[in-house]
Amino acid sequence: MSKQKFSKSFSGLGGLVFSTDPDFRPEEPEEDNKTGLDPAKQALRIWLERGKGGKESTLVKGFTGPDDALESLAKTLKSKCAAGGNAKDGIIIVQGDHRDKILKLLLDLGYKQTKKAGG
Repeated sequence: MSKQKFSKSFSGLGGLVFSTDPDFRPEEPEEDNKTGLDPAKQALRIWLERGKGGKESTLVKGFTGPDDALESLAKTLKSKCAAGGNAKDGIIIVQGDHRDKILKLLLDLGYKQTKKAGG
């Protein structure tokens, strides 16, 4: 067995290779909260933005957390609204005016501090 394969197979044990204790169980590593803040504590704001030619898009601002959680939330919102869009820098953009639908979806997902913003 090469050193790379050996080191990968035992990396989850924290360097432990052998124990004489028959009842020994390796400690499970504590999982970090990979989604950032708890959804109930995030204050998201939903904006309507009009672009070139009067095209509208719905923006969700204020998301804090890793990019993969942002992408996952954006994918959920876009699929439920049957629209395109993207997500980056804590902002989710969904093509079209879907403020009411996105507000309901976010509240159902546990984002309790979500509300419409802007003029």
